[in-house]
Amino acid sequence: MEYLAEYERWLKDADPETVKELEGIKGDDAEIKDRFYKALEFGTAGLRGVLGAGTNRMNEYVVGQATQGLANQLIKTNCADADLSVVIAYDSRHKSDVFSQLAAQILAANGIKTYLFEELKPVPELSFSVGYLKTTAGIAVTASHNP
Repeated sequence: MEYLAEYERWLKDADPETVKELEGIKGDDAEIKDRFYKALEFGTAGLRGVLGAGTNRMNEYVVGQATQGLANQLIKTNCADADLSVVIAYDSRHKSDVFSQLAAQILAANGIKTYLFEELKPVPELSFSVGYLKTTAGIAVTASHNP
């Protein structure tokens, strides 16, 4: 029943909009379990999941955690005086712009120079930009596999 404890923690600690969403599923054990029984896993194609509140959903908390993990890895695997940089592109899917801005803020807070496109860009343009700008990494915020 660890998922119930995690659900309760989110109810206590999350922002008001997330709390409202989670209060809407109160008593629905199957829905709570699906959202909290595990952490959304980073696979070969990145993070993929349904939008919504919970550890097994795409949301600001999960994107923030993954971005901090990237920052930690870049800092850990590069020399101390490396000029770390990341370019971020996003598409028109729900919350892509929000997730990309959040990622940029987290990277910047870690001292990593961040290039964030000001408008929608396709993944191939991101790939080109990583090479052209010689950045340490690139992030594509896209849900192109979704209808």
